[in-house]
Amino acid sequence: MPATEILCVGEVVWDALPAGLFLGGAPFNVACHLSAAGLPVALVSRVGRDHLGDEVIRRAAWYGVDTTLVQRDDVRPTGLVRVTVDDVGAASYEIVDPAAWDAIAATPELLDRAASARAIVFGSLAQRSEVSRRTIERLWETDALLVFDAKLRPPHDDPAVVRRSLEHAVMVKVTEPELRQLAEWFALDDDSIAQTAESVATMFGCDIVSVTRGREGSGLWHDGRWTEQPGFEVEVRDTVGAGDAFLAVLLAGLLRGTDDRTLLRHANLAGAYVATQSGAVPTDQPAASGAPPAEEPAPKPRRQGPRHRPRRRE
Repeated sequence: MPATEILCVGEVVWDALPAGLFLGGAPFNVACHLSAAGLPVALVSRVGRDHLGDEVIRRAAWYGVDTTLVQRDDVRPTGLVRVTVDDVGAASYEIVDPAAWDAIAATPELLDRAASARAIVFGSLAQRSEVSRRTIERLWETDALLVFDAKLRPPHDDPAVVRRSLEHAVMVKVTEPELRQLAEWFALDDDSIAQTAESVATMFGCDIVSVTRGREGSGLWHDGRWTEQPGFEVEVRDTVGAGDAFLAVLLAGLLRGTDDRTLLRHANLAGAYVATQSGAVPTDQPAASGAPPAEEPAPKPRRQGPRHRPRRRE
């Protein structure tokens, strides 16, 4: 087990798109892109004892993701999401219930791996069920860098779950609409995106808040400083997984000490490329390596990644 391992925890699903079935779910997508960036990563989820579950494990392994923490369920099926894409490529989701990922168990092996993980990426969607929610909460009792990828999907967007997740996270990734929802729920300053991101960081004690804005680009609150990066003009096929590629490349850059402006540009490029493809994880992943383009010098690291929050005792 590598000392630098990252765990991506939560739902793994098949996205039923107009072009066919595509394997996805934010934790799976992020894990694949982190692997493409050269980081050791394990997927923590649960799939049915069915053909789609077999294919999840086979494909995750093909992308270089450790699957030894993917559990099998004898009753619940592998997750499925029906995705509708509008005329401009924006996606809406119908998350089928029940799903095996609602019953991720806190096994001794999982807790042992989490205790020595470098980072743990989790979201709110996988916390819609009590079993998986309790397991994710157990993983907060480690010294790993806790990364909260909000993924507010009505009706599975419980403010209490989100608040508790924010209170434990060191790094937060949200979309602009999700940031506005946080401002409404928690009475945050909403005069500008930068001010709202700062308010999230201040209220919940987060070091890093990243905000994706689609075609408008993205912003990053890090160490008391706000950085913006404009979007890239691309021909959008669908936006499924674009934010997951962004998060993976952003996290990889932060862990490597890349300066904020450079890593934000690389993360935007990764998200823009995925938006030109069908499905969340292109098979080639040329934009998701997390490395600088050939014509750019490698940035000098400012420090060895973000600081970790001390372990909470509750």
